[in-house]
Amino acid sequence: MSWYFLFFLVSGFCSILYEIVWLRLSMAQFGVTTALVSIVLSMFMAGLGLGSWGSGRLVRRHGEQAGAMGLRLYALAELLIGISALLVPLQLKWGRALLERTGLPSSGAYYLGSGIWIALTLVPWCACMGATIPLAMESIKNNFRKESPNSFSYLYLANVVGAATGAIVPLFLIELLGFRGTLKVGAALNGVLALSAFALSLRLPNALKSESSQPKAPANISSIPFSSDQTGQAGPTRKDLRPLVLLFATGLTSMGLEVVWIRQFTAYLGTMVYAFASILALYLISTLIGSKIYRVWSKKLSDEPALIWLGLGVSAFFSLAAADPQFRFFSFLRPVIGIAPFSIILGFVTPMLVDRWSGGNPDRAGTAYATNVVGCILGPLVAGFLLLPFSSEHWVVCIFAFPWLVFGLSQLWPLTLSIKRAQSWVAYALVLLALQLAFVSEDYETQFPHPIVLRDNTATVVAYTINGLKQLLINGVGITSLTPITKMMAHMPMAHLNHPPKNALTICFGMGTTFRSLLSWGVPTTAVELAPSVPRMFPYYHPDADQLLQSPLAHVVIDDGRRYLERTSEQFDVVTLDPPPPIEAAGSSMLYSKEFYAVINQRLRPDGILQQWLPEGDPVVRSAVAKALSESFPYVRVFQYFPTFGFQFLASKQPIPNRTGAELVQRMPASAAKDLVEWPFQPTGKEEFDYVLGKETSMTQLMASDPNTPAMRDDHPVNEYVLLRKLQASQFQTDGVVAWYQHTRHP
Repeated sequence: MSWYFLFFLVSGFCSILYEIVWLRLSMAQFGVTTALVSIVLSMFMAGLGLGSWGSGRLVRRHGEQAGAMGLRLYALAELLIGISALLVPLQLKWGRALLERTGLPSSGAYYLGSGIWIALTLVPWCACMGATIPLAMESIKNNFRKESPNSFSYLYLANVVGAATGAIVPLFLIELLGFRGTLKVGAALNGVLALSAFALSLRLPNALKSESSQPKAPANISSIPFSSDQTGQAGPTRKDLRPLVLLFATGLTSMGLEVVWIRQFTAYLGTMVYAFASILALYLISTLIGSKIYRVWSKKLSDEPALIWLGLGVSAFFSLAAADPQFRFFSFLRPVIGIAPFSIILGFVTPMLVDRWSGGNPDRAGTAYATNVVGCILGPLVAGFLLLPFSSEHWVVCIFAFPWLVFGLSQLWPLTLSIKRAQSWVAYALVLLALQLAFVSEDYETQFPHPIVLRDNTATVVAYTINGLKQLLINGVGITSLTPITKMMAHMPMAHLNHPPKNALTICFGMGTTFRSLLSWGVPTTAVELAPSVPRMFPYYHPDADQLLQSPLAHVVIDDGRRYLERTSEQFDVVTLDPPPPIEAAGSSMLYSKEFYAVINQRLRPDGILQQWLPEGDPVVRSAVAKALSESFPYVRVFQYFPTFGFQFLASKQPIPNRTGAELVQRMPASAAKDLVEWPFQPTGKEEFDYVLGKETSMTQLMASDPNTPAMRDDHPVNEYVLLRKLQASQFQTDGVVAWYQHTRHP
């Protein structure tokens, strides 16, 4: 049995590894949008559910023949999963090329087309992942009968151990090997699993023979208050669907809350991939703890814990207190308090329900797991598209938690005469605690003076003013400010053109300052923004915003900027780009990679100019971005306004002229010249330009920051995966301090 545990530990690790990498590769091919992310995750889960259900049916249909072949079929499934690691990147690339040729508009039709292709790509491979548990359960049923009744919880525990590891370790593999290199590691592990399972299957007949000579142990399933059905299979009667209903509901609640948790805790953890990974890892580790508790409990007790469902409802409210700014916690403790209690209870009830429904029968286990997966698919859709755009995170948590509170009380009500008085008081105390958290705790934005809050299926956007300075927060993260730098992002490339500009494009709307400055040139200007609520804040920051938006020259598009460039056929004189900070933000590398610059090259006119803003970053990031630009454009200039404040690149396929500040001002229309000095560094437009031009540095110097770093690529986003470098830098600094101390003591 220890071999089965090892198999599912490694298999769980690989499944999360593939989910992380495939999601990112899909985003690179089809766009970084909430709808696309939902499609990928839904298809991943749908494949798991279909595979679990289908393999369960296969086992039931072929009976003993499937049992004898169970472990070899499992080995085949693992082999196919390993093959998928190598084929999925190619399939996604083929799908993008196919959609480009179809010319679908940038609308629901494109999402439909990309969704169909993603389904065709991921569902069959993920079905192989879902098939592994029923196949292994059938093998256990035929070879280790005394372990069979609770075999699902055994495999589930191993799978969660691996998944928790898979939420962390691949982050280091990606930093070292890139996405495709990490997939090769996963493929190799699946190959080893396949060979090991096949080798074990050659030995199992001996184990079965030796076990068959012993008296059969009674099924360790006294905790299952169900009878066998007409087929003689262990498990509940078909009329008792309570376990399936609860599995569906727990899946829907857990995945719906996970969407809410990301919004609640991003403000405290940031937008790095490590923040999202920490939430996933915490969820999985807590689920693991709950599963282990269930395994111990199921061997000693037969009754369902009286307070378990009430506890599930109450623990869901904990995230309200954990995300409330009026409660002072260390930031890293907030997700622990908000996520762990609920996930521990979830880890207990999920294998409990499947064991109770299946009784060790693979067919029933497959059906039960598939039912849970259906809930997991619907949960994020309900939270992200039906609830969060119209309600705060606070009340969405309440919507998911209140039904469990009511259900938990209803389960306790008929037991009030039999359960101990202490348990009754505990139940009442838990309900009072939940109600207090529901009506006393506050959302993150309440700490700001007179905030304006807008929500959509992408983000929670907050605008407010403090000490006369207007602020913009997206999911609690500060994005930009009203600064002349964002004006320079428009005026520098426009004034450097060799001809009067005909149009312009800006990606990432922010406060709308760059968009507004581009419009001051009197040319058609398009702004592309991912979060629908961000452009709606435009009037808060600029009094003339409504007037500008009504102009026939102004166009605001809600889309992923990279996907928009790939979809449109329009040519631009200027493209300005200001990705949201920090430089380590998840997904930001796709706006700095060579693949992205290749797309921009297709959309710039022959003498058009790209303006790219880069926050400071470490030497590796600066070198990688500089090399990506220099390998994509023959002419690149770079300016650094202030030390440690970032860089502005101008890139073009034609030489960028060296003009003085006075010459640049002369090329500007009066409205643009007026806009330039609205909030000046220097008193005149000429001095404003001269100040920036005087801060020019060389691309060679930037690339020399880390000469061995290759150009930024989609496959190797060095700005996002930085932990090993930071640890190495910390060790270097520590070694330096120690050396200095030893030198001062022993010169």
